[in-house]
Formats: sequence, C-alpha cells, structure tokens
Amino acid sequence: MPMYQVKPYHGGCASLRVELPTCMYRLPNVHGRTSSPAPEAGRVQGECDPSLQALESRQDGILKRLYELKAAVDGLSKMIQTPDADVDVTNIIQAHEPTALSTNALDLNSVLGKDYGALKDIVINADPASPPLSLLVLHRLLCDHYKVLSAVHTHSAVKNVPENLLKCFGEQTKIQPRHEYQLGFTLIWKNVPKTQMKFSVQRMCPIEGEGNIARFLFSLFGQKHNAVTSTLIDSWIDIAIFQLKEGSSKEKAAVLRSMNSALGTSPWLVGNELTVADVVLWSVLQQTGGCSVPVPANVQKWMRACENLAPFSTALQLLK
Repeated sequence: MPMYQVKPYHGGCASLRVELPTCMYRLPNVHGRTSSPAPEAGRVQGECDPSLQALESRQDGILKRLYELKAAVDGLSKMIQTPDADVDVTNIIQAHEPTALSTNALDLNSVLGKDYGALKDIVINADPASPPLSLLVLHRLLCDHYKVLSAVHTHSAVKNVPENLLKCFGEQTKIQPRHEYQLGFTLIWKNVPKTQMKFSVQRMCPIEGEGNIARFLFSLFGQKHNAVTSTLIDSWIDIAIFQLKEGSSKEKAAVLRSMNSALGTSPWLVGNELTVADVVLWSVLQQTGGCSVPVPANVQKWMRACENLAPFSTALQLLK
C-alpha cells in the first residue's frame, strides 16, 4: 500500500512527450529574407553614414590642394634651376641683395659634413693640356679665407707636365701639422676627359666639369644671393661652358655681345660684386684666346679689372 498518492499531471493515460534540444542555442538567420537584419547592416551594405561621407569629401579636397601645391613648387624649382627659363622678376620677392665675399670663414661642417679628427680634403683631377684656371683662382681665394693645405701631384700615366703647372700653388714654405689646417686642396694632373672633384672618396660620386666644381668651391665662401641673382649666375656659367667654350664662332660672338651689354650697367657680370660667373667666364676667355673674335670695350675693361686682382694675375702666369 503506497505511502501517499499523487494525481497524474500528463493528462491521464496519454504518453508523456518530451522535446529534447538538437543544438546548444539558436540565433536568428541573418541571411534569410524574412529574418530581421543585423544591427547597422544597412549602413554597411547600403548607404554610408553622412558624417563618413563628409570626412571622405574633406580628405579628397585636402589631397587635391596638396597635389596643386606640389605642382606649383615643382614649377618654381624648374624655373629657378633652369638657366634658360623666363623669370618674371616682378613676381619674385627679393629677400636680400647679394653680399660681398665675407671675411668671416663659413663653417665648413655645414657644407662638407662633420668628420671628427679628419681634415676635409678636396681632391681635383685635371688634364694638364687644359688647366682649369677658374679652379686655380678659387684656390687662391680660398687661401684668403681658410688655412688651406695645398698639394700638387702627377698621375703615373702622365709623362710630361710643365714646371709652372707643378708649382701652380706656389712654394709651400711653412709646413704645419695636418690637423692645424681647415681644408685640404689636392690637385692631381691626370689624363681625364673632364675635370673631376671629390671631397669624400667613400661617400660620394665625383663632380665633373669645371663649371660645376667652381659652383661648389664658391659656395664655401658663404655668399648669399636671392633667386633672381642665383639664376643669372648659373645662366652665365652654363653660357661660358656650352657656348663660349664649345660653341661656334657665331655663338661666341653673341656671348661677347651679351657680356658687353651686361657690363655696361655694372662693373661685374651680376651686380656690383665679384661672383663665380666672373671667374668662370674669365677663365674660358683666357683658355680660348679671346675666341678669335673682336672683344668689345666693356669686356676688355672687365678683363683688366679681373687681372688686377692677385688670384687672377697668378693664374694668368700659368699660360705664359
């Protein structure tokens, strides 16, 4: 006999049906058509957020302005660096007038790099058949600004070098310890198609061409020019090398006429101070022997003014 009775709760004699789960848990089908979309799904697949669109539009505008600025800067760079460019002087702000050769030496570390304990040595290879007079003039000017250790050598492939070229830097009467000099200047007479220069054999390619080397050496004086003056100087140097030295008789005559016109308004080719343009053009005129064409009066006066300076007169002795 049972202890107590309990009434059945499953409906009498009906069988008890228990539905067992077939998965751990259920989630709505996000891929189905009738199911509700996932949160933010409409923004991802359809229309973008207005704030995001505004941000993208702003970014596109900034990038467009940057491209325009880059194109403008590239154009100005080509205008300044290309000697043949048409420069509108009225649209360029002249920051300052060209300064004379300063008596204060430029910090060579800012140009040649800082090398602890080592002398900054400029090495130039030049052909003795065509001595670069402009570089010899600049060497003398460098000696007026720095303590320069000068040396002249001859490459083993060169059989004969005139005595005056071997002594183009003069006699080195007082030889001091190497570390007491600020700059080394070594000239090697060598059979090279173009004059070459290096001041760091390990870290740089040679600079070729008398005009390019003269530009570099003159930069050691620290002379500053505005954009217009720098463009005129570069233009005169290129004219000296490519037209006066290597051009036809007609081109050389045109250069002399341009020089005569420029020297009619100022004592030097570019303004009232000596620049590297005067040094290179004077050198080319001496090497070409006056270009076999009549030299105008203003150019003759300018050449005499150059030769009255000691660096020019000393270099001129090498041609005699």
